Amino acid sequence: MAAVDTDRIRNCISDSSQTLAALAEKADKIGAACELVTGALTAGGKVLTAGNGGSAAEALHMAEELVGRFRENRRSLPGICLVADSTALTCIGNDFGFDSVFSRQVEGLGEVGDLLVLFSTSGNAANLRKALESAHAAGLKVLSILGKGGGKLAGLSDLEIVVDHSSTERIQEAHQLILHIVLDAVERAFPGKAD
Repeated sequence: MAAVDTDRIRNCISDSSQTLAALAEKADKIGAACELVTGALTAGGKVLTAGNGGSAAEALHMAEELVGRFRENRRSLPGICLVADSTALTCIGNDFGFDSVFSRQVEGLGEVGDLLVLFSTSGNAANLRKALESAHAAGLKVLSILGKGGGKLAGLSDLEIVVDHSSTERIQEAHQLILHIVLDAVERAFPGKAD
């Protein structure tokens, strides 16, 4: 069995710490994201989320924390992850192609006042681009949490936060911190105990 490279472990931890610390420079944008999410929910809208691969996990994480809870008990909030329904994904993928798996759901589920939150480390997924276009056509606002310069999604959303790193895992770690900050803001906007 090969020896564990503890220097590599230390380098990973250091790189992650520096990436997360750099988010402090984006505090204003993260604050605006908090306001966008809490504003949609306070006005009676719902939050739709989407992403691919590891970003799909973040999209699932956001929706389940809204419907369930983050830290404290409070009323359930409407969060729908467009990755969660395997029958919808396979039906739409089979009948319309993979590029449409999110946009068709946005068309069917999205309403004016709702918010679409996209997670992408590259910003280049065609299915997210189509979802964004469908959201704007239906009168939804879009928050994109991106990396690697924002890719093809750069500049298309109502608000975007781009993590300044080229490594997928570092970007995903930063996305999770951003998500937790947003969820904390939601919890403070909807205090109280669930019935």
